[in-house]
Amino acid sequence: MPHVSFGAMPSGGGYWTYLIPLIVIAIVILRNARERKVRIERLWISPLIIMVMAILAFSQNPPPGPIGLVMDVVAIGLGGLLGWWRGRASNFTIDPQTHVVTSKVSPLGMLLILGIFALRYLLRGAVSGEASLLHLTAAEATDSFLLLAVGVVSAQRLEWWIRARKMIADARATTS
Repeated sequence: MPHVSFGAMPSGGGYWTYLIPLIVIAIVILRNARERKVRIERLWISPLIIMVMAILAFSQNPPPGPIGLVMDVVAIGLGGLLGWWRGRASNFTIDPQTHVVTSKVSPLGMLLILGIFALRYLLRGAVSGEASLLHLTAAEATDSFLLLAVGVVSAQRLEWWIRARKMIADARATTS
């Protein structure tokens, strides 16, 4: 039976390969821990940026094989579900006078992001070490994680947009 290594240290990498993502996660958590104004006219920017990054990454790799394609579809679907859940777990408030919507990501929503990063690092060693056994290339595995992120960000922002528009419409209807 082949040996599967979970969370193995990347070859040629040091502990900084784990430290930098942890610093980024800490910054994201601190930034999302406070209440922020939701600008519904700008919610499309993050999904667009991550989609462009995904397209650029995919353009540098050969097309995925059948298993890689299935993984990509599952990853974007799972990302969409997780993003929708994270968007629903966000706390929204609206100022009845100004109709300014503010949001604060719930602790569960922040844990979701931590969980995705942890899962990525745990599975990275297993997938890269067993890529030939799984009939995957390393690029196919990383593309799937990228598509998971596309799904999370896009679905979360769409959920936020739907909720914020409804809250604004309801607030305007009650003040009219």
